[in-house]
This record gives sequence, structure tokens and C-alpha cells, in this order.
Amino acid sequence: MLTGRPKADLKLSAAEEAELRGFSASRSLPHALVARARVVLWSAEGKSNSEIASQLNWTNATVGKWRQRFVEHRLRGLYDELRPGRPRSVSDEKVALLLRRTLKKKPPAGSQWSIRQAADSNGLSKSTVHRIFQAFAVQPHRTRNFKLSSDPFFVEKVRDVVGLYLNPPDHAVVLSVDEKSQVQALDRTQPVLPMGLGYVEGITHDYVRHGTTTLFAALDIASGTVFTECKPRHRHQEFLSFLKCIDQAVPPELNVHLIVDNYATHRHAKVRLWLAQRPRFHLHYTPTYSSWLNQVERWFGLITQQAIRRGSFSSVKDLITRIDHFVKHYNRSCRPFAWTATADSILQKLARLCSRISGTAH
Repeated sequence: MLTGRPKADLKLSAAEEAELRGFSASRSLPHALVARARVVLWSAEGKSNSEIASQLNWTNATVGKWRQRFVEHRLRGLYDELRPGRPRSVSDEKVALLLRRTLKKKPPAGSQWSIRQAADSNGLSKSTVHRIFQAFAVQPHRTRNFKLSSDPFFVEKVRDVVGLYLNPPDHAVVLSVDEKSQVQALDRTQPVLPMGLGYVEGITHDYVRHGTTTLFAALDIASGTVFTECKPRHRHQEFLSFLKCIDQAVPPELNVHLIVDNYATHRHAKVRLWLAQRPRFHLHYTPTYSSWLNQVERWFGLITQQAIRRGSFSSVKDLITRIDHFVKHYNRSCRPFAWTATADSILQKLARLCSRISGTAH
């Protein structure tokens, strides 16, 4: 039976296997290096070259090449060899100095480096600095916002809310409830220029304010339908009135689980008294500074983007009419949001963030 040329044995040490698995799971290393690490790991597991080539959409010869490179040179054999060409004009020391200065220091006048400032400060051209920033994914012009919760019961509340999303109780409806306050009825001072071929819609930057409304919303996480009411103010009286409407809308044989934030109106004494008299209602509070846990916030983003932000409203009544029209249209074809994050994955992500923050302390 013909089996082809015999392959050299490929065995990994514990250290090599650990490093290769780190390579194969990396999202920052070059894709080619990640794929080569997988070739070696799969080969060590006993897979044939043809099986690996099929998975990576490579040729058998390419798989065999990198397998043999690893056998002969181990980990350093997975890196590309130097190619002929013009010698580099920027030394490693200059690159390291540029990166260290960009990451560790601020410019003399300003809060973040620009490519021009970094080039002038390091004696390099703007194109060189741009290439180095791209190669090392350095983005001094960008920031990421975050806010850590100071809630002493953060872990318990996360597990409670996420548990409702992933495993909702039987014979009950789970509603994500919140209010979007100070929704402004803004009327543009000049007519909107319609979008056309080759140019975008034109709107004036100034507007006339005609008043505000508060949008109360309850999102059914099982079906994706939304129950809303617009009210003139944002007090416990309005929230209690909204709860009474929910009580009438939900069939009496079902329990009602409400996910709300820690706003004062949700904890008012009269609200608590009303809830205590209705044992089928259960409130679940999100941790402080954790509005991202409340699914209705995502729906608020949708209605803001699609119906409010670029709208022009002649009065508060006109604004409320447009909101009601959007809600009716949305509920006709709504789908629930797909929540996939577990409580453990959320807590692990926050633990990594905290370790990064603690690592920046001086």
C-alpha cells in the first residue's frame, strides 16, 4: 500500500505547546503566524497534511513546508525569513523610542499625540510614524469609555439579571423597564433638503425647542414587543401610573418580573407600597452605573437613531404621535434581542479590565 514519503516525527514539549496554543488563539498576531501555529498543533495531534490543508484551504505542499520548518527550526521556523531589499532606514531603537514616548508621555501642549507631533518630536517623517502606528496598532487619537460600578452587591445583581435573560421563570413575563427623559421636540429652522444622487440629506444645525416629554418603555425580553407611554414629567407618580398600565396589560395569571435601574423614582415609598400589595410583581435592580445590563436601553438607541434624532417636530404632541407610530410599526415585526453573555463571562471581562487599570497605576 502506498502511503507517500514518511514524515518526520513531530513532538511538542509542554512549553512549546503552551506557546503555540497562545499563538493560535491570538487576535493581535499576524494571521499567517496564527495559521502556522495551528498546523503544528494539529500535526502533533496526528492529523494528516491533507486534513489540515482542507481545514485551512491550503495546499498539501504548503502544510508540509511549515511542518518541516518547525521540525528543523522549532518555533523560530514559523516566522518569515528575511527578504532581499533596501536596508531599513529606521532602526529598532528609533521605533522603540517613538513607541515608548507615545505610550508613556504626553505632548508638550495637548492631551494626545498627533502623527505630525510625534514625527517632529522623534525626527521622523509623518509617513514613517503613520506606518509604525499602524503596524503596532497604536491609536492615540481614539479613546474607549468605561465606568466601573461601585455597587457592593454588583456580582449578585449581575447574576440575578443575567439569569432572567438566559433562563426566564415559567408562568411569568420578564420586562426590561426604563424611561427616556427630556426627549426634546426640536423643529428645524429651515426645511430639510432631501437626499439625492450624489449628495446626502441636508438639515440646519439650529432649531427651535417646543418642549419635552418622557418616554416610559417596557420591553418583553421573550417576544421583543415594547409597551410605551409618554408623560410630561419624570416623577414617581408617572412611574406608578406606568406600572398600573403594565398591571392591566399583563394577564392576571402571570407573574411580572421588572428589570429596572436604581433611579430614585423606582425606589419611592409609594412605589414600594404599591408593589408590596401586588405579590405577582418582582423588581430586579441593575447595579449602579450598569445601564448596559438593561435591554430596553438598546431599544432606546434604536428609536433615537431611527425616529427622534433626525426628526423635525412642530410640537410635543407631534413628537408623541411620531413615537407612537414608530412603536406600532416596530411591534408588527419585532424580534427579541439575542442575549448570549453569561454572568461568569461578564465578571471575567471586568476582572481583566480591573487588572489593566491596576497595571497603569504609578
